[in-house]
Amino acid sequence: MTIVKKHVSEYGVAETCRSLGVSRATYYRHQQKTKGASALPAAQRSHSRRLTQSQRQEVLDVLCSPPFADQSPREVFACLLDQGRYLCSIRTMYRILADHQAVRERRNQRRHPVYTKPRHEARAPNRVWTWDITKIKGPNRGMVYSLYVILDLYSRYVVGWLLADRESEHLAAKLIQHAVRTQNIVQQQLTLHADRGAPMTSKTVAQLMVDLGMKQSHSRPRVSNDNPYSEAQFKTLKYRPDFPKRFDSFEHAKTHLKRFFQWYNHEHHHEGIGLFTPADIHTGRHLKRFAQRQKTLNDAYQANPERFVNGPPKHPEVPDVVWINKPDEKEDLAA
Repeated sequence: MTIVKKHVSEYGVAETCRSLGVSRATYYRHQQKTKGASALPAAQRSHSRRLTQSQRQEVLDVLCSPPFADQSPREVFACLLDQGRYLCSIRTMYRILADHQAVRERRNQRRHPVYTKPRHEARAPNRVWTWDITKIKGPNRGMVYSLYVILDLYSRYVVGWLLADRESEHLAAKLIQHAVRTQNIVQQQLTLHADRGAPMTSKTVAQLMVDLGMKQSHSRPRVSNDNPYSEAQFKTLKYRPDFPKRFDSFEHAKTHLKRFFQWYNHEHHHEGIGLFTPADIHTGRHLKRFAQRQKTLNDAYQANPERFVNGPPKHPEVPDVVWINKPDEKEDLAA
């Protein structure tokens, strides 16, 4: 071993290891084993520059004291220097805080509530309504009108709409009351779902829900998929060929919307409800019309069966239940 140390001192570790045919890692590992106490892990070694336990506690007490409890270590370091004090480096302050799991935002922070995913099902009309407000452009730049629309989840029937020059909780409450009276809604029958806009979350609307005996539901913040049916209805409105880039006046917009909602409720054959109109589903007329349509398809098959390579045609079914955020199998198992 003495010869090896002499060779290392003269030629270096790399040259000595090459001569002996061993790796430098083997040499260093052997050196650590011969050092005894110094071979301890770095975290367990005591260094002459290391702060004592009492010094570390003093630093922690200063960092957590009222004047510095909401300050970063850099701010504390600078303030202590202005006071003529030096406890340790900024990095050491961070190490001491990390040892006590205190490396985080030290200022008081607003805690956001945990929003649950809204989950609703409708198996018949007037069980769940969704509503929202969209903007349509007026005659001049910067002039917009607010369109309020309440939609039945099961039938997609527009049970109420209102055009105004602004968003208002009082106008929203007025529209909801009118729709409830028109549809003869009774206590505890209906759930009203909306996003978290100001009129939707207002005290006026909330109090109205209590008075009418209706359940109120809201989407999660910034999650448009929690109110998809109202969003899709607005897209149908704005993607129509006759929808103008701007409306000439408030009356022009109101006249256009009257025609649109008449078409949407009574003429638009909706793919999501078996190619029936919302009015058919809302009033139950689809049951009779479904049988008539299926008979027509059966007659066509009997007349020309060779044209139907997949067998007798079937009319699209009307869904038994319509969901907002339908649970999947994994969520069912977790529940």
